[in-house]
Amino acid sequence: MPLNDLPWWRWRARLRSALHMLSDLGFQQETWLTGREGYGDVTDAVYRLVEDTWLDRWSAEKYVGTIFRDSTEAALVDVAVLRVVRLLHEVGADAPASAYLGHPGWPDAVRAAREAHLTLAGNDGDDPQAPPKSLDVLRILTQV
Repeated sequence: MPLNDLPWWRWRARLRSALHMLSDLGFQQETWLTGREGYGDVTDAVYRLVEDTWLDRWSAEKYVGTIFRDSTEAALVDVAVLRVVRLLHEVGADAPASAYLGHPGWPDAVRAAREAHLTLAGNDGDDPQAPPKSLDVLRILTQV
């Protein structure tokens, strides 16, 4: 299924971008730890994950049919959001990437983001193993 067949596909695209970055340890080490430009940082990814959907305040189930295809997607995103947002509060929004990646809870957050990423990308017919797209590419993809 194409990404843009859902009413709020732009939010889905931004959320998927965040999950992709949060789920890829190789990307995190090569990009976030080195400060590589064009991809944002960990905090940017977390904000993209929750954005205007308020997923840090209520269940993704609310968005089935608009952002998520089904309850399975919503449940996986809920787990990822809870783990990642908890770390954001523990580590601090302005903390360097190394503080996140070194936190004992980071592997669980990465695992949860990975499960959600694999499912959403697969349901959209995208290759979940492809490297994350830059924020510039994401902007181009989500323009009207």
